[in-house]
Amino acid sequence: MRYYAVQVKTRSEEVYIKLFKALHPGVPVEMYFPKRKIDIRRKGAVLHTTPAVFPGYVFLELDDGEDILNYHWLFRRTDGFFRFLRSNQDISPLQGRDLEGVIHFIKNVGPLAGKSRVYFDENSRIVVADGPLMGLEGRIIKVDKRKGRAKIKLDLYKEAFAVDLAFEVIEAKGT
Repeated sequence: MRYYAVQVKTRSEEVYIKLFKALHPGVPVEMYFPKRKIDIRRKGAVLHTTPAVFPGYVFLELDDGEDILNYHWLFRRTDGFFRFLRSNQDISPLQGRDLEGVIHFIKNVGPLAGKSRVYFDENSRIVVADGPLMGLEGRIIKVDKRKGRAKIKLDLYKEAFAVDLAFEVIEAKGT
């Protein structure tokens, strides 16, 4: 399998996917748009939101036997399309750290990243027991215990994203 990134109009990612599938039902491509659950407090009320993990990006999965160049005009002509990554002239599959981050969310976590369960060790470092943060400990750049969020750094074609993921604190094993 090869994975590609398509930049589309931000906050219209799901609309783009539905429109593409309606216009081109026979195209053998899976499309992913990973999201995350996060609670936001505003004026004393808690809002349950589901923002994008990678705002403005949709990920395509093609079999190794399929060539993206056979379909690239279909993607480009669908309303909301901006560009392929790396560029429209150099359409490259995701590789290395970029691919690892995307695969983590679309295959391991699923379409909606919920809360991770964590505890803090004797040195006050975060330890992930399970959930979407599992395996991303090395990418955590900031922890906000009060809000129950960990900010992680994700890379995508030389661009870095800082994304908040929710967690709940559990008691450490053996304490």
